Amino acid sequence: MSEQQNQVGPFRVRKANWNLSNPVLFEESVRRGEAQISQGGALVVATGKHTGRAANDKFIVKNAASENRVWWGKVNKPFPQDRFDGVLARMQKYLEDKEVFVLDAFVGTHHAHRLPVRVITQYAWHNLFIRTMLLPAKPGEYTDKTEPYLVVDLPEFQTSKEADGTNGATSILVDFQKKLTLISSTAYAGEMKKSAFSIMNFVLPQQGTLPMHASANVGPAGDTAVFFGLSGTGKTTLSADSRRTLIGDDEHGWGSGGVFNFEGGCYAKVIRLSPQAEPEIYATTKMFGTVLENVVMNPVTRELDFDDASLAENSRACYPIGYIPNASKTGMGGQPRNVVMLTYDAFGVLPPISRLSPAQAAYYFLSGYTAKVAGTEIGVKEPQATFSTCFGAPFMPLHPTVYSKLLTRNIADNDTRVWLMNTGYTGGPYGVGKRMSIQHTRALLNAALDGKLDKVAYRKDPLFGFEVPADAPGVPAQVLNPRDTWADKAAYDEKAKALARLFVENFKQFADQASPETLAAGPKVG
Repeated sequence: MSEQQNQVGPFRVRKANWNLSNPVLFEESVRRGEAQISQGGALVVATGKHTGRAANDKFIVKNAASENRVWWGKVNKPFPQDRFDGVLARMQKYLEDKEVFVLDAFVGTHHAHRLPVRVITQYAWHNLFIRTMLLPAKPGEYTDKTEPYLVVDLPEFQTSKEADGTNGATSILVDFQKKLTLISSTAYAGEMKKSAFSIMNFVLPQQGTLPMHASANVGPAGDTAVFFGLSGTGKTTLSADSRRTLIGDDEHGWGSGGVFNFEGGCYAKVIRLSPQAEPEIYATTKMFGTVLENVVMNPVTRELDFDDASLAENSRACYPIGYIPNASKTGMGGQPRNVVMLTYDAFGVLPPISRLSPAQAAYYFLSGYTAKVAGTEIGVKEPQATFSTCFGAPFMPLHPTVYSKLLTRNIADNDTRVWLMNTGYTGGPYGVGKRMSIQHTRALLNAALDGKLDKVAYRKDPLFGFEVPADAPGVPAQVLNPRDTWADKAAYDEKAKALARLFVENFKQFADQASPETLAAGPKVG
């Protein structure tokens, strides 16, 4: 191997394995003892201590590229340039006698908007994972003029709170000026995927393109739909529709050329995965090259137990999107006819579906509301509201209004209809009411996407201001008005006002940069 092949960006290594194929990476993962093979041919790995993202250990270097652009705060925490350079120097020294795996790839299926991202991994299975999730470059696509963003993933390298100023051994350090992300002391592969996503969220708005934490599909008539939603709201489930072609399940861009997937793979939660409820995802767990994180396996029979959460509640499957039968071949769709914002409202206040004006769309997009069900913590009896701006705050380095203004522009340019769907509770809060019927949710979603809700009468919600259909095919009229589903109407009114006040309080953080129209689009709390 030539000297040049062992130089990867600023790193000189003992041996660099460049752009190995999936079968070779699969084989290497097993040979090195990093993984085992399950019945059916999937690769089973355990990530150890970290079974999810180390969100509190992520920092962004404060320099000329980031200082005046990043929205600094609890999510985007600043990191000194000299401290980053110190970690980089130690990592360079660390890798001098190491063997690594290198992937040249792109993020984004749209050639005008994609970004080159080169990934260096310490583990072979990590390279297989990211090769599946991103879009590997074809021979010749990376030229001498290509300046890729570099993501370095070293689970066995540790940072230090004392020496480096991190929280400890684990850290995700991002330098947008150097185009370099350093991941230390975590084997959770999702850190690489979300690092690439964060890069897109930093770069694409400068090009006038909206990056989205959303799934997308397209109907037989060519009508594209986008689904925003935080974990547990139904983003993956509702976008998986046998009548429609799946563009992607998690990360997309929306620009002048329409909607495009950032990824070439899917990263689905598989805890308590059911072959009856999610047969397509279940089938991927029996396919060659799927990577299963923290799924319990019988060591003798190699059978998988998706109900066993002893390794992690956040067990995952990583597989090529082509393993899903109705997946798009191009990863692209036209301008969205519909945008659906999904929320899991455990208070039982929001209607199952409502229509939003462009200003309301910006308001609820910035709010990014869902609710976590309490009850697992001693003394906590009420659900807890959670607001994650743009439905993906941990991955959004810029001020949220940068993204909301792009959304507002795209909606206006394409006359896109926007819906807010509650997949949470009805008839009362968690503990009193019941979970919204998936049959009703599906019927309402289909009616919205098929244009049937364009032909019904609407009422304006007096508190939240959005429009609620008075009638919908296949759904009882009572279900459409959440107040009617509560036995105690006064209790509903009180809970609705309490939720509205939470929205208003949360939105104060955007008051200085949100437009007057967006500010006025929130709940009217007296």
